[in-house]
Amino acid sequence: MNRKIELIASYWTIAGDCYAMGPSEVSPIPLRDRVEAAAWAGYTGLGFVQQDLLANKKLYGGYAGMKRLFDDHGIRHIEVEFLGDWFETGDKKKASDAFRRDLLEAGHELGARNMKAAGEMWTETCDVPRYAAAFADVCVDAAKAGMDVAIEVLPMTNIRKLETGVGIVEQAGAANGGLCVDIWHMVRGGIGFDQIARLPAAYFKSVEIDDAKAEIEGTIWEDTLFHRLYPGEGSFDIAAFISAVESAGFRGVYGVEVINEKYRLLPLREQAKRSFDGAMAQFSNLQVNA
Repeated sequence: MNRKIELIASYWTIAGDCYAMGPSEVSPIPLRDRVEAAAWAGYTGLGFVQQDLLANKKLYGGYAGMKRLFDDHGIRHIEVEFLGDWFETGDKKKASDAFRRDLLEAGHELGARNMKAAGEMWTETCDVPRYAAAFADVCVDAAKAGMDVAIEVLPMTNIRKLETGVGIVEQAGAANGGLCVDIWHMVRGGIGFDQIARLPAAYFKSVEIDDAKAEIEGTIWEDTLFHRLYPGEGSFDIAAFISAVESAGFRGVYGVEVINEKYRLLPLREQAKRSFDGAMAQFSNLQVNA
């Protein structure tokens, strides 16, 4: 790999003892400690969820204080998440719109690169034209805030296949709209790396790496929330995944998203260093030319 690789510590990787849809998604670790640990390990980016953004906005007297902290430590790639129900109507849509405003405000003030979004949980059918129209609306708002929007392809949602995500992005026709492609969801969702290699380069708005055992532990939801592993410590062929992504033309920043009930109790700097070093090792022998 003959280009400089930069990594984002996605939110859960160094957020400590919390998890998605848990009792609280606010990290129990002070923001300054997380920023310092990330920079010390080598990360140049961080991810944030809405609850943690709002909590720290209050603590820092606005996003400007957070931005200064990031700038002082060389953290220049920010991503915000996780928008749901953007395709809904009624009260669900109203709640989603309020959530969207929070993410867009934070993203704009912090100079975020993207906002991640997801389909409907625990369902299979997807009305692609309806979703595309709704996604186009999200992308218009995000463009005003200077951000891309990345639909994450997740095996537990109705956007579980690449072709579904591609269909939504194509029909939406927004230059800042695309996909979030995470190796965990690709492997667990049975999506081949050859499919990834055929995606248009412009559709990669977020790419994430992590690892896991060969077999799912518990339900697929439990596996993703409690049993992911640091890159290189599991069964995934991460180098092949990266090669597929790079072959498709992606030349951006990679996220590292590790969610593990044991890892999140480790000392913060160990979490940061093991995740960063494990991820960087996956790039060492790649032959893809920039």
